Amino acid sequence: MSEVTRSVEATSAPAAAYVARQRQARPNGWWGIALVVATESALFGSLLASYFYLRFRANVWPPNGIEPPDIVLPLCLTGALVATTVPLVFAVRASRRGEVSPARWLIVLALLVQAGYIAVQIILFKRDLGEFSPRDSAYASVYFTMLAADHAHVVFGMFLELGLLVKLLSGLTNYRVVGVRVVALYWYFVNALTVLVVLTQLSPSF
Repeated sequence: MSEVTRSVEATSAPAAAYVARQRQARPNGWWGIALVVATESALFGSLLASYFYLRFRANVWPPNGIEPPDIVLPLCLTGALVATTVPLVFAVRASRRGEVSPARWLIVLALLVQAGYIAVQIILFKRDLGEFSPRDSAYASVYFTMLAADHAHVVFGMFLELGLLVKLLSGLTNYRVVGVRVVALYWYFVNALTVLVVLTQLSPSF
């Protein structure tokens, strides 16, 4: 594979693995998603800061008539979501070795767990909407905004994985290896973000 000197020429799994081994700098796609992560971090930093600003200015939090959130199920769900970091780490390693089948199955495993997570979270979200409305108070407004934004990022990440899986059905190229790395980096961010959001959501119950 020594004749493959440019990443654009790596259009087979062995060539892609060779380029991955020889790469000395992070690919442009990695830097692109890193910029997205930085932007979204600022967004959620504002949401979390708003939550605690409102909390510390309120005499009662949550307001009377709203029960503090349950702890056990959200923490278990978050633990399951964070665990999907593991198959994605190994998917990146497999793709960089040119092993497309293990990479695909590891991404499928992560996707299934993530789908279960978001399905239960949507049920919990709808249940909360039935008990109080975002229009009721500052607490309700920031609570639903923060959770909805986090859930939207989870769903977006699942669509990224689905698109990547479609591409991987026809094999590995350099750009698909980069794609696995990009999707994994995005999920590392979403998993860390979800931990912060859920702990913030549950903070009145601690």
